[in-house]
Order: sequence, then C-alpha cells, then structure tokens
Amino acid sequence: MDRFVTRSGLRTGTRNPSPSPVSRDDALRPAKKRRIEILKSEDREDSLSSLSSDDDGGEAGTDDAALKVKSNVSDKNSDPETGVAPTSYQTAFESALPAVPDDRQAIEEYELIKASQGSRSEGPTTSDETLARINNRSWVPGRSSIYVDAFNFALDTVLQDEIHLFNDKEKRVFEQWQSLTYEAQYLYVRLFLRKTASWHRAERLKSYTDISDVDLAIATLLQARDLPGAQYEEQPETEDVEGVILGDSFVFVDSSESYINTVEEAAPQLSLDELKLVAKDAKVRGKNKAGLIEAICRMSAQQAGLFSFGIRRTSTNGSMDSNDSQEYDRSSNNKDSNRKAHFLAKILAITGPLVRLSENIFKLFERVHLVFYRSTEWTEKSLTTIILAKMSKRNFPEYLVCRSSNIFATRRDLTEFENAMRREYDVDQVLQFNGPPGEQGFLKIVDIFENISARWRQLLVEEQHKEESVYEYGEGAYLRRFNATHAYTRIAHKAADALGRLHRHKDEYELLDELLSQRLFHPSRRGSWYQRKALLEEHYMWKDEADTVPTNVEARKQQWCQKALATCEQALQDNDCHLIYHYDLQKRLMKLEKRLRVPLRLKHDFSHLRLNHPEEQSFSGTQLVRHDPDAKGKAGGAPSTKTIWLDELGEPGDDGKPQHVSVEEMCLSHYRSQGWKGFHSEGGILRTLFAYLFFDILFVYVPNVFQTAFQTCPLDLFTDAFYPTRASEINHRLVEIANGGAEALIRRVDESERERRTCIVGLNWDFELEDLVELVNCFGGEALAAVCKVMAQDYRARGGGVPDLMLWRVQAEAENANAGDERKGEVLFAEVKSANDRLSDTQRLWIHVLTGAGVRVALCNAVAKEVRTIG
Repeated sequence: MDRFVTRSGLRTGTRNPSPSPVSRDDALRPAKKRRIEILKSEDREDSLSSLSSDDDGGEAGTDDAALKVKSNVSDKNSDPETGVAPTSYQTAFESALPAVPDDRQAIEEYELIKASQGSRSEGPTTSDETLARINNRSWVPGRSSIYVDAFNFALDTVLQDEIHLFNDKEKRVFEQWQSLTYEAQYLYVRLFLRKTASWHRAERLKSYTDISDVDLAIATLLQARDLPGAQYEEQPETEDVEGVILGDSFVFVDSSESYINTVEEAAPQLSLDELKLVAKDAKVRGKNKAGLIEAICRMSAQQAGLFSFGIRRTSTNGSMDSNDSQEYDRSSNNKDSNRKAHFLAKILAITGPLVRLSENIFKLFERVHLVFYRSTEWTEKSLTTIILAKMSKRNFPEYLVCRSSNIFATRRDLTEFENAMRREYDVDQVLQFNGPPGEQGFLKIVDIFENISARWRQLLVEEQHKEESVYEYGEGAYLRRFNATHAYTRIAHKAADALGRLHRHKDEYELLDELLSQRLFHPSRRGSWYQRKALLEEHYMWKDEADTVPTNVEARKQQWCQKALATCEQALQDNDCHLIYHYDLQKRLMKLEKRLRVPLRLKHDFSHLRLNHPEEQSFSGTQLVRHDPDAKGKAGGAPSTKTIWLDELGEPGDDGKPQHVSVEEMCLSHYRSQGWKGFHSEGGILRTLFAYLFFDILFVYVPNVFQTAFQTCPLDLFTDAFYPTRASEINHRLVEIANGGAEALIRRVDESERERRTCIVGLNWDFELEDLVELVNCFGGEALAAVCKVMAQDYRARGGGVPDLMLWRVQAEAENANAGDERKGEVLFAEVKSANDRLSDTQRLWIHVLTGAGVRVALCNAVAKEVRTIG
C-alpha cells in the first residue's frame, strides 16, 4: 500500500493501570462517591455537516480520511525510537479492546517473560545468571520482542485464513521473512513503525539493545533474494491500479550506495549543524535547513565559466574555434563533475551507510496489516494491544469469534479497494492538508469523482444484487465498508459539496439524488443529504430552470418549494435519517408550509417535539484565582477556561476546610443540598446505561465484527453499520425499554456479570446498582428509549456534548399518583457554564434530544459572589 495508509503516531505518555480489571471507562469514577477528573479524550465531537468531517462514525479504519496519510512529522516531536509523533487518537480496533497498561514498562515485562521462557529451553540457569541477564537486557537467543511477536501474529493469521489474496511471488517473500533471524526481523519491524520514506543511519540503529550485531542484521536484510517467474495476475477493472510490483528478486531494505547518487538526495539526510559545516566548505549560506539544502544543491549544480551558459568564441566567418572551445568545455565538465562528486562524498562520509525499507516489500506488509486489522488505520499500539490484552487477567463477554475469509473474496477486490482508498486520499489531500481548497481545489475534487463515477455506479448495482441474493445474517452492512464503493461514495459526497462551492447547483442536485437513491452506503449521511437537497430546491433550482422552462418566475418558485416540502416529509419518514437531523427538517418544513399558505388543517404540528430552551438556573460560590500574571494556556495560547471554586456545601477535606473543586462539583453540591442525587460524569453514565440495556445485543452473533476473543464491543459499534445490522433487535429493545423494562434488564446483567467485572465498552462497575435502578425509574421509559436510540445510531459521535451533571430525585408515591405519572421521580440534566464558557454545537444537539424526549435540562450558571486570590 502507499502513503494513504494511516499510521498514527505512538502515544508516548504512559497510562496508569486501573486498580481493578474493569472496562475502559473505569477512569470515570462516580462523583457521588469521589471527585474525579473526566477524560476529555473520550468526548470526540464530530461535525454533522462539515465537508471534511466523518459523521458516519469514523469507523474501523476506512473512514478516518484525515489520518490516512503517514505521519510526516519532524523529528523534534518524534519518539526517539519509533520516529513518529505522539497522539491521543485511538483507532477503532483499539477501542474494541480493553484498556491495558500499554506503556514501556508493560512491554518490557512481556519481553522479560518471553526471554525467561526462551532461556529455559536452552538448559538450566542459575537465578544470578537470570537476574544479570534481565538487568543487562542481554538475554540469549530465543528472546522475543512484543513488536516482532505482534507483527508475526498478524502475518500468520492472514496466511492461515486469507492466503488466497496473495500470489506466488508474495508468498515467497513471506517464506523468506520467516527464515530471517530474530535480530533481522526486529530491526525491520522497528523501521516499519517509523516514517517509511526516510533513510536511517546504520550507526544510529545500534541504539537498539535487542540487536547484538546491527551490521549483520542490516547485511541480512540487504541480501538479494530470488523470486519465482512472472505469473498472470487478475487485475480490477479500474485504471491506474497501483500496488505491489515484484520483479525477479527483492531485498527487504535498500542501501544508500545503490540509491543515493546526487547531492539533492543526500543533503536532506544531514542535521542542521552538519549542513552548516558543509555550507561553510561550499561557501554558501542559508537561513534555515531548507535554505541550506537549496544553496548546497544549487552550488553543486553550477558550472564554471561562460561556457556553462552556452556562450562560445566564434571566428569572423561564424565557425567556432573548435579546438580551444572543446578543450575548455571538457575541462569545465570535469570540474563540475568533480565538484558534485566531492560534495556527495563529503555528505555520505558524514552520514555513513544509510538504509531504508524497500518500497514494494513495505507495501506488501502494509497490505497484510490492512487485511488483518480490516482497516487502513493502525498504530504501533495496535500491534501490541492484542498481546497485552491476552496477557491481562480480564474477564470478557462470551461471544462467537468469527474471522471470516470473505472480507475480500478475491485479490481483485482487495487491490480495487486499495485503489479506491488512494483516490479518496487524493481528495482528502485537497481538503484537509493544504489549506483552503479554493476554486482549483474544488475543480480537482470534481475531476477525481468524474473519473470514478462510471465505476461507482456499476458497483452500486453489483452491491444491491449482493444485498438481495448473497448476504445473510446482516453481515453486508459491515462488509461493505471494505468495498471500493464505500470509498467512492464518500468521494461522491465530497464532490457534491465541491459542486455547491462552485455554484454548479444543478449538478450538485443530481448527484444528491443519486446518493439518496441508494440505501447501502453511508446511511448516517442521509439526513445531511436531505437537508441540502431541500435547501437547493427552495433557493436555487428555480434559477437553473430559467433557460429551459419559460414559465412565470413565481410559479417556478412555488413549484420548487412544493418539491422542497415533499423532500422534508420524505426525510422525516426515512428510518435511516437520524434523529439529530429532525429538528432542522421540521423547522424548514413549517417555514415552507407558511410560505406556500398551506391550510391549517393540512399543516404539520411538531409542537410536542419542538426544541425547548433549557431552564436558567444560577448558583453562587467563592471562586479561587491563582496569582500568576504570566500564565498561559496550552502551547502558549489563551488561558484555560477551567475555574477553581470552594466546595462550601460539600464534604470538608482532611484539614476540615472546604475543598478546592471544579465548577461542576460546586454546582453538584448545590443540587445535592436541594435533595437531588447525581453524578458529574458527562457521557459516562449514559454509556454505562447503554451497556447494561443492550448487553446481549452488543454481543449478538454478527459475522466479522468479533476478530479476537478480547474485545469489549463489536468492531462496528463505532460505525454507521451497527444500527442497521441489528435494527430488528434494537427496535424491539427500545420498545421494551419504553414499556418500563429497563430495571429488569439492568438487574439481569448486573447479576450475571458484576462479580466477574466483565469488560464491556462504556460500562463502569463503580456505579452502584441501586443508583442505576433509581435513575432509570425516574427517567421514564419513552425518554430513556429516545436517548438510547440516538446512541445506537451513532455511538461514537454522540459520546460528546452530554450535559455535565446527571441528576435525579425520587418522589413519594402519593405525589406520583396525584400527578398521574408512572415515573417514580424526575431527572434533570445540567450543563454547567462559568463566565468563560459557551455552548458547543454538540451540546445544543443533546439539549434538543433530551428536551424533545421530555427530559428537563438546565443551563446552570456559576456566579462568583467572591473572588479570592491564591498563590
């Protein structure tokens, strides 16, 4: 594969292991029991309509287009061993596995265990020898690295299950890989996890303590190895198919002796200080590294004398003085060649021997990882998580592991998928990595789509046939994510937006019609497509018909407004149009009815669903301000909006004085003083309730979504395939919840799983059972079902924006009887805002969902009655 493959950087920060074997959300402790710091990294707030956003869940790899480029960061921010920058992004594959200690200490513990096991096979050793070997990290052959183990585990799994995707030459490469020594494999894997386009100094590779002889490991990887003769390969019916092209022989790494032949290729391998030394010798200057490289290359390319510019001495009759000029020309060329050779040799003498991964072999192993992870997105942590999870003493839900070999039925399907991903990467390069696209950028996007549009439409027909006659058990929704049509549909979505930016509204309208006519790909986007289509019909399409339909302007406007109204009605009746789009569609529909003067008896009435503004509440307290005039926010930006308050109504600290808490904790104490129970957990408690209520549905058999025995959720939970694949089960469960069955569901799961503290996505076992039962009884069945439906439709995107505080208050039975309400109390969500805070779009969306479901929402303003300065 090529550079479109995602290679997110390694997270260099360590994570403290939780004290008990519980799920990922164990970091979110209930504020009712103890004060906690919420992990903001879990609140991924996805945009709903941005061209470059992925509102269909950013699935298990193929949708995170913003990350489908190799990390090309500077060494300044890179990990010294991996060469990649740290990131807090978590891939979908990692999200499905439990939180395990993944820092360097955990990895070293694993390698020490493996080393100890290896030493036993070679004969008995004394405890002193073992201790010395461990302390010195110089254990004997038979040792292992977690990176090599994970790399080989992925390769072996693919070769066992899906070897049909590879030809004879590629199989020979795998055989040669398996015959390599441990040290050669270790070196290759460590380079594989770096920036693959880079050259690496052989001298610096000696820092790897696992390799006793780096020169021998490099020589092994540089060895040329023969491959079998050419063989016919089935190719996809697309143009510009790039992929692995192997000749009669191959090497695992390339050497600088064979590939670096010019100063332009060699100069970038120098550091800034080294470039300054070379520049001093060349008598050139530059302001920075790029300037120095340019100056050195320009100087080495210059030729001496006027003859380098084509000027010759001529005689009076126009003929050249051939003898003198030719002799001078040869002298000039020799001098120029000597200058280039001099500086090339000087640079290579500084760097020493260089190596890099062979491009074709690297692409081949990238393809192996794509097949194994079912994703173009994986990180160094992805390689190690499975093994660390296997080592950890955790209890996992019981489910059927199904790693089917039909994700890519043929080699053609795999290579065409790779080609489609490259085209999508080209689009993302325009949108996300090179600043505002501008007119030329949008034209390029449209051109890319036009080149693949015919194949896209052909594949849509084929996939519809598969859906009707091939797929069983609902596996089609997830399998389609690894089909070229999935990437092509995303390109079509982005091309539609580009057409709108270019004011080609008729073409945009026709493309939106095509997108809406299919129901297999990106169903979570249907709401935004309906919104845009209705807007075009209301404001633009009547203008585009001016030349072709010679009718009255007002008549055309009325006609298109009628179509816009019908589009809104169709959207609201579409089961794949997510609930989050309903409010805007309802608002547009009512505006169109008013404009068209629809009779009152025919108008739609959404008053029972209309967005209500949250209640305004205020609590006063004592704010604490640190005296630090030079304080700045992260990266030298604006100061943080987080404030510190005195918790005057809460439990005092060990010194008997009020504790220093966040503004949310201060407001929570005020609510508790009014008889409310609650937590400061943002989305944590909703994820816990969702895990309880949909436990059996999360782990119901669906082919291909359980690739390992160590998952806390199916791989498609974070995609738009989760809901449609299990639509029947989810809808039946929503009806059961609406009818008051939530308490029984929670008690049943708690009884079977709490003792084992089973690892389930989102479920925090520290929430007490009786608190959860009280909460769902106060919630009300229909309201809880509406919230659960929103989460089921887009679990990843709906993780952010949930109000800070979730509160409930149990009422006396007499009060409930008088009110005629089956609920046993009331629920209140409170979004806490201090002076510097504002509501985000995702927070407004959740307020709409909750108020539309009949749940009270309060906007709680924290007012400082006193401000104290602390040191």
